[in-house]
Amino acid sequence: MELSQIIPHIEALIFASDRPLGHSDLLEMLNNALAFIEDRASIEQVEAAVEGIKEKYDAEFYAFELKQIGGGWQFLTKKEYHKTVAQLNGDKFLKRLSIAALETLAIIAYKQPITKSEIEAIRGVNCDYAVQKLLEKDLVVITGRNEDAVGKPLVYATSKSFMDYFGINSTADLPKINEVLMEELMQATIVNQNHIVTDEPLETIGEDNSVNLEVEEPLEAIEIIEETPSINLAVTSEGEIVESKQDKQEGEQAEDSEV
Repeated sequence: MELSQIIPHIEALIFASDRPLGHSDLLEMLNNALAFIEDRASIEQVEAAVEGIKEKYDAEFYAFELKQIGGGWQFLTKKEYHKTVAQLNGDKFLKRLSIAALETLAIIAYKQPITKSEIEAIRGVNCDYAVQKLLEKDLVVITGRNEDAVGKPLVYATSKSFMDYFGINSTADLPKINEVLMEELMQATIVNQNHIVTDEPLETIGEDNSVNLEVEEPLEAIEIIEETPSINLAVTSEGEIVESKQDKQEGEQAEDSEV
């Protein structure tokens, strides 16, 4: 079967469908419609046809595009036209979620499959109502029972509607936790006015009370130079900040001399 003959039929199927269609769905319906016994379409031809259609509608003069979501392909208006299209239906089809429901859904999405008791252990509160609402909105489904746990509790996971709702193809497309928290990592910790612990070299701090830090790799000692006598601090393997042995010895010698 020629690819040029397949493309219009696949385009029509995706356009008319109210749900995402996968490659296997398209192949089955295509062969059933054309009824070619000897010259049936292959999965490779369907994949090539879909890629051709996607490339066609990626052009900027089309207001919609072919996007892979929920494990299949679907025509969607491009995000640039959201405000325009939203005037047609307003908030009619929006599924509003409470903060508790969003927190519960996030835990299920990243920890699935997961039981209700495990969700509650993470949130620290009862989540019966939140889980029930997510089930009603078809964002979460019951995938079975945990046979190894006491009482064999139900196990929850996200549904295809969840991926459709958030516009992703699979849970692998969710933002990575380390990406979200990256900005909060490796921040400098201020011990007091003159003692600063960091893993990166810092420039002089302040004009009146300047502090020059020299950091070696790996972090072993921090030298603070100012108008007052210099102090060498060392970091132990347990992470404690202590006065270096050299300073301690010099201090003891100074005390002896004063006596």
